[in-house]
Amino acid sequence: MSAVSIKDVAALAGVSPGTVSNVLNRPEKVAGSTRDRVEAAIRELGFVRHGSASSLRAGHSRTIGLSVIDIGNPFFTDVAAGVEDVASDRGYAVLLGNSSGDRLKEQRNLLVFAEQRVRGVLITPSDDDLARLDRIKERGISVVFVDHPASRPDQCSVAVNDVTGGTLAVAHLLELGAERIAYVTGPGTIRQCADRRQGAGRALAAAGRDPGALQEVAMPSMTARSGQQAAEKLLSQGRLPDAIFCANDLLALGVLRGLMHAGVRVPQDVALIGYDDIDFASASAVTLSSVRQPTHRLGQVATELLLDECDNPETHAHQQIMFQPELVIRESTRLP
Repeated sequence: MSAVSIKDVAALAGVSPGTVSNVLNRPEKVAGSTRDRVEAAIRELGFVRHGSASSLRAGHSRTIGLSVIDIGNPFFTDVAAGVEDVASDRGYAVLLGNSSGDRLKEQRNLLVFAEQRVRGVLITPSDDDLARLDRIKERGISVVFVDHPASRPDQCSVAVNDVTGGTLAVAHLLELGAERIAYVTGPGTIRQCADRRQGAGRALAAAGRDPGALQEVAMPSMTARSGQQAAEKLLSQGRLPDAIFCANDLLALGVLRGLMHAGVRVPQDVALIGYDDIDFASASAVTLSSVRQPTHRLGQVATELLLDECDNPETHAHQQIMFQPELVIRESTRLP
């Protein structure tokens, strides 16, 4: 039995082969009722297009690449869900790469994306040396930064103002009367950690306090396990801070676990606030105050920018979109 062709689908749906091609490659260009007829014909005939052949002709495939620094963090899982929602609606598949914050691993991800002829790349870069992304663009692959502001006007980015987020968190702790505040953070190479630290310093300065008085506990990773280890470090010093600000919610949940194991009450003995407002923040034993980011929307908007640049290179206007974070107060900073 010969393979079903686009012409067979077109004949059954009562449309031209070009319309079938548009449904497969640019579905947003086809009226809904026509698209439904073509998709019904595809299902009835069991048509499967030869993806590799079509990508060779076009020079690219109906895929985009997404490279993040920690897919184990629910923040990036939510971002990826937003990416997939828009990509799926536009007829694209998403290739996921997890760099683990490792530049060499990230470079391998980018090489795989290029080999797979992706149409574009969404990336949360592992560091601020971004020359390697210019080489990707030289291959004709569009690039949009996710959760990382662009440094040039010829780049698109979608990010959240982490300096403001750090300011919100520490200003809240100061309003509670905290005198000694610790900042539990990840590697110094991660821009988000540095920006949140800068915001914390701004809050201290605005309150007439020395920004350098913030006690910093830097961990090699931003996981719950690292958070528990950070709590153990703080406990070993004898005198605990009045309040702890963590660079993400996973660290904060680990800190909470470590403090509770030691019999330290949150918030009665130590106030605690995280960052990201992942689902677990509102489901922990002591619900966690946090700085909320619009994670799903980050992924959606970044994908919309990327596909617009891919589809309309002559008219596309580069945008650097900056969302504002929101303070969410729960039990960990609020006395019953």
